Amino acid sequence: MSQIPEELRFTQNHEWVRVDDDQLVTVGISDHAQQELGDLVFVELPEVGAQLDLGEDAGVVESVKTASDIFAPMSGKVVAVNELLEEAPETLNGDPYGDGWIFQLRINDSEELTALLSPAEYADLIIDDDDEAEDDVD
Repeated sequence: MSQIPEELRFTQNHEWVRVDDDQLVTVGISDHAQQELGDLVFVELPEVGAQLDLGEDAGVVESVKTASDIFAPMSGKVVAVNELLEEAPETLNGDPYGDGWIFQLRINDSEELTALLSPAEYADLIIDDDDEAEDDVD
């Protein structure tokens, strides 16, 4: 079962958001996402200073079996990226909610937080995803 920290919010695309203060959030991919992707071998980070719109492509994570876009969970300006991931992308596999953070965003509108999923809602989403995957195999 995937870890789902209670202090985070989530997107339907499996990004997590930690509210650091009323204007700053840290973004990463969920434990569920890194498990589904497998061993990560490359991370494309957004540019510091880039202005992202809600849902816009912010980067890419690549594993030995697939690649997946990272989407901006909120609108805002990228103020920091986790450069550790350029040299050690596997950090996302080992610590997706800690050292595996991807970028920090100075958000434009804190109201966008209300659209994010609670940990319980995210748990329901990944259970539904797993059930659908099992149905596809049957």
